[in-house]
Amino acid sequence: MSNTATAQRGTLRIATAGSVDDGKSTLIGRLLHDTKTVFEDQLAAVVKASRRYGDGETNLALLTDGLRAEREQGITIDVAHRYFATPNRSFIVADTPGHAQYTRNMVTGASNADVAIVLVDARHGVLEQTRRHAFIATLLGVKSIVVAVNKMDLVGWDQAEFDCIAKEVTEYVRALPTPVPVTAIPMSALLGDNVVAASVHTPWYDGPPLLDWLEQFDAYPRGEVGGRLHVQRVIRPQGGEFADFRGYAGVVNGGGLAVGDAVTVLPAGTTTTIRAMHRAGKPVESAAAGHAVVIELATKVDVSRGDVLAMATSGTSPIVGEIVDADICWMVEQPLVVGSRWWFKHGSRTGRATVTGIDYHHDLVSLAQEPTHELALNALGHVRLHLSEPIVADRYADNPAGGRMILIDEATNSTAGAAMITAVIG
Repeated sequence: MSNTATAQRGTLRIATAGSVDDGKSTLIGRLLHDTKTVFEDQLAAVVKASRRYGDGETNLALLTDGLRAEREQGITIDVAHRYFATPNRSFIVADTPGHAQYTRNMVTGASNADVAIVLVDARHGVLEQTRRHAFIATLLGVKSIVVAVNKMDLVGWDQAEFDCIAKEVTEYVRALPTPVPVTAIPMSALLGDNVVAASVHTPWYDGPPLLDWLEQFDAYPRGEVGGRLHVQRVIRPQGGEFADFRGYAGVVNGGGLAVGDAVTVLPAGTTTTIRAMHRAGKPVESAAAGHAVVIELATKVDVSRGDVLAMATSGTSPIVGEIVDADICWMVEQPLVVGSRWWFKHGSRTGRATVTGIDYHHDLVSLAQEPTHELALNALGHVRLHLSEPIVADRYADNPAGGRMILIDEATNSTAGAAMITAVIG
C-alpha cells in the first residue's frame, strides 16, 4: 500500500462493546500481542500476573485490565485506551466495560469511535447488554459495527451458530433509528483465530480476519458543517510586551478554520474575521478539527467563555436556543422524571436544565418507542430540556462535538446522563 493511501486512511478509533465475559479485553490483548506492539517488559509483567491470578496460560486480557480490582475479578471496570499500529495504519482502541452498571464508561469509550466491535459469546448468543451497546454505539455515531462472534472454538466452529448470531445482530442494527453497516467475523480471541491471521478452522468463512478489515475500512469524514470554536478561555495579559493582546482559546470542531475567515460570534451574532491564529505557541495559518488554538480577531468585539466562533459562510449554522430535544442515555440510579433539575454542560457553557418532557423510551428488544413518565438506570429515551441560558449547538448527527451535552447531578457532581441533541428551539 502506498504511503499516500495510508495517510488518507489516518488513525482509526475503535470501541469494543458487548456483554460481560464476551472477551473484549482478550481481543484487544491479542491485537496488541500479534501486531508486536507489546514491549518485552509489559509481556513479562502479564506472564507474572497470569501466574499470580491462577491463569494456566498467559492472559492477554491483563494488557488492558490495569486496575487491581479488574485483574482480581477478571472484569473491565474503567475505560482503557490502547494504541497500536501496523505498516498500513495506526489505531486507538477503547476497551469498555460489559457490566450494565458501567454503561456510562462504555458511553465514554464509544463517544469518539469510528467503529464499534460488538463481541458476542458464541455459546450464549445475543444478550440484552449486546443490544444496548449496539444501540448506544449507533446513537453515538459510529460508522460501522463489527460483530465479533467470539469463542467459536467452544462451539466446535459451528457455522450454523455463527450464521444465527450474525443474522440476529445484523437485523437488529438494521432496525435501529440510526442504522449502520454490519460485518460479522467468527473468531477465537484467546487462540488468535481470525483476529490477525485467517483461521484454518473456518473454511466456510470467506471474509477477512479482523485486522485486515480494520486496515481497509474507510473512516470517511462527516460532511463538514464549517469550523466552530467553543471559547474555553479569554487570554488577556494586561501588561508587559503583550499588553494589547486579546486571544480566544479553544478546540476547533466541525471543520477547519483559517486566518482571514469570516466568523460570527454567537449567541451575540456579531461578525468579524480571524486576524491571527496560534497553536502550541507558534503562529499558524490554519487549523483542522481537533486542533487546540488561540484565535485573534480583527475587530474588538465582546467574546466570553462559552461563546462560539462559527464560520459565517458555513452551509449549516449552529442554532441558538434554550429548549433542547435530545436522545439520552440515563446513567444513575435516580430516575429522570419530568420537572427534575440538573446542571448541564455543553461545550464550555454550563447552567441549569429542567426536564419538561419525556417523549418515550426505547424497548431494547422490540425497538418500540414506548411512552413513559420516567427513565431508569441505563434506559435510552428522548427528552425535552429547558435551559437556564441559551446554548449554541448543532444537531449531533451533523456535528457530534457541537451536539453533545451532559446532565450533572447537583448534589454529587456526577454525570447523570449523556445527551445527543436532535433539535434546538430558540
